[in-house]
Amino acid sequence: METLMEMAKKGDCPEWLKDVAKSEGIEVDKLLRLIARGEVVVPKNVNRELKKPRAIGRFVSTKINANVGTSIDYVNVEEEVEKAIVAQKYGADAIMDLSTAGDLDFIRRKIMEVTEVPFGTVPIYQSARMKKVVVDMDEDDFFKSVEKQAKDGVDFMTIHAGVNRFTLEVLKKSGRLLGIVSRGGAIIVGWMVHNEKENPYYKDFDYLLEILKEYDVTISLGDAFRPGCLHDSDRAKYAEWIVLGELVEKCREKGVQCMVEGPGHMPADQIIPAVKAMKVITRNAPLYLLGPLVTDIALGYDHIAGAMGALVAGLAGADFICYLTPAEHLALPTVEDVKEGVIVTKIAAHAIDLVKEGVRERAMKVDYEMSLARKNFDWDRQFELAIDPEKAKKIWERRKSQFACSMCGDLCAIKLAQKALERNVFNPNHGQSEG
Repeated sequence: METLMEMAKKGDCPEWLKDVAKSEGIEVDKLLRLIARGEVVVPKNVNRELKKPRAIGRFVSTKINANVGTSIDYVNVEEEVEKAIVAQKYGADAIMDLSTAGDLDFIRRKIMEVTEVPFGTVPIYQSARMKKVVVDMDEDDFFKSVEKQAKDGVDFMTIHAGVNRFTLEVLKKSGRLLGIVSRGGAIIVGWMVHNEKENPYYKDFDYLLEILKEYDVTISLGDAFRPGCLHDSDRAKYAEWIVLGELVEKCREKGVQCMVEGPGHMPADQIIPAVKAMKVITRNAPLYLLGPLVTDIALGYDHIAGAMGALVAGLAGADFICYLTPAEHLALPTVEDVKEGVIVTKIAAHAIDLVKEGVRERAMKVDYEMSLARKNFDWDRQFELAIDPEKAKKIWERRKSQFACSMCGDLCAIKLAQKALERNVFNPNHGQSEG
């Protein structure tokens, strides 16, 4: 069976992909060329009936991902399912299950049942749970979870294949404060150091691609060395990106769709050069970023710090934004945290689309419609266009005005200006007799 990338290289288009092209407002032939070059991915496992496929990359709208999943401190499958439902309701374009506790197979399948958009995982989490001690995994364990989850229908997987002996040495010399904040990256580095062996995902990357290719799973090349604080925005991340760029080429040669993950914490002025560098190194592979977070002190508001960084990153070419919630760095998020995180990230994604090549005209149309509704004081239309209609309507109703809204009341600037212009009071000839 051919992968989507292999079909695209031949110019063949499955029927479902035509609907994706239509929803993006892009010509089918152009979308196929972008997929063939690896500049757009459409994650879709051959074993899964995906109701809402999503295109990620150049010339298509910016997408957002929402993470859900259990932890050792809190296992509530029903709540994780609800999080996935709520995330999609408010605009998530993908769902990732990052569960690390409980019956991982059962949890994954239950969340997948309610997920209509692409579904992702980080298989190393399940591999780590196969043994009582993480470092006791054997090399086969790294791949068992990949194959199991691929058979289940997972559409994309984060694999930390850029960790190898070379990049690890660069990290050791970097003088970082927090070292590694990537959970998957830390697991692999711990295993490598204890066993004095190379990362199996890097060493046997061709074998990994064989598994992914069989099920047409999109690989998301994970950024194990992403900075966990502004101080750690150093050369170690660039060393890993160079390796990831080489792996991107291998993916494309094998016909496996891939995207590349990027930095976590970074000063705002470093974001654009970093993202542009990633685009060059990976030859325009779709970029999947967590934030970047532009400050380390936004506890309780990290979703906002991440959205700020995402907008800057989007100006430089970021394609896929992983949301953060108010609970980031503090606790496992609640359903309400997930909702808030999705909405804030969706705002950032739309702001990116307002300036993104191939997308801006469609994005600007929505804002124009909102402006038109404001001009006409069409509140129902404004609520309909809002990213969070429920909250917008609730705020408007709590202090309803007989004039417009209770911010300005009878001194509504829009109404005053409209009346003034209708009376032509700004016409210098107004009120003067002719002749």
